Amino acid sequence: MGAEQVLKDALGDVGWQATRRLATIPPTAGVPDPQPLSLPGRGQTVVVDVGPRHAPAIILLHSVACTGLLTWYPVLARLSARYRVVVFDQRWHGQGIRSQEFTLQDCAGDVVAVADALGINRFMVAGYSMGGMVGQIVAYQERERVSGLVLCSTASNFRRGIRQRVALDLFGRTLHLMRDQARIGLVPGEPRRERLARLEDHRWALEEFRSTSPWAIAVALDEIGRFDSSPWLHTLRIPTSVVVTTRDGFIAPAHQRSLARRIPGAATYEIPAGHTACVLAANQFVPAVMAACTAVHAAIADEEAEDSEEDSA
Repeated sequence: MGAEQVLKDALGDVGWQATRRLATIPPTAGVPDPQPLSLPGRGQTVVVDVGPRHAPAIILLHSVACTGLLTWYPVLARLSARYRVVVFDQRWHGQGIRSQEFTLQDCAGDVVAVADALGINRFMVAGYSMGGMVGQIVAYQERERVSGLVLCSTASNFRRGIRQRVALDLFGRTLHLMRDQARIGLVPGEPRRERLARLEDHRWALEEFRSTSPWAIAVALDEIGRFDSSPWLHTLRIPTSVVVTTRDGFIAPAHQRSLARRIPGAATYEIPAGHTACVLAANQFVPAVMAACTAVHAAIADEEAEDSEEDSA
């Protein structure tokens, strides 16, 4: 299999086309500005904290090579109508913590530190790709605090076969190329106002990409390659939903489905999209992640009702 075909498989059809021309992305108008947040003993990141303060909290963890907003902005408005939504830049990404080393374990500690800084005791975690791996660690280590889990386009490990080693390398290179893309194509008959708005959307996305260095991406990809939660994943006993991207060659759909099977009672939602689905296939991803979060929230409510009945008996 040639390198070009491997890359097509890794990104999916839409993602591959985006490497050759600028694809349409969801509008960025109204995306909130992140605010600085100091985490004692760890460093400083930036955070967006939106939605009703009395609503159940959900912390969103982003993909490798992205920022919190770049991964999650298409679904932010809909999620924040139901939940208190927190999204922040993980270390070495965007405006996240600068440290001497990068580990997924430290990223998991940052999640708890963000929750502490914002006064959030219990919370759901939703993680995309690398963020899903971090989310698994948080759920495993903070069982009293994580009420539910939504895992998107991720796995319990990254089995490094030849095909996926090539995909891992090319994925990093392609993200670098996409960051440097500055052209925007003309759409025949498109009104000038709409074209300017589309240009602003792409400028914003490119700035988010450029905020993470190629070196940080390479280190993070290497760390992802060593991740393996399979020895303990079956011990997670919390409501969980898994969103599977079925045209994903970076994290194979079979590995995503295996992740769901390893977690007792996990629900699965499948969408025919590649690894960039969170933005480039948002019309499919947003409904899926909303359904996944709703299912987890309902299961949490059922568990809490059962606990209340047992306490009153």
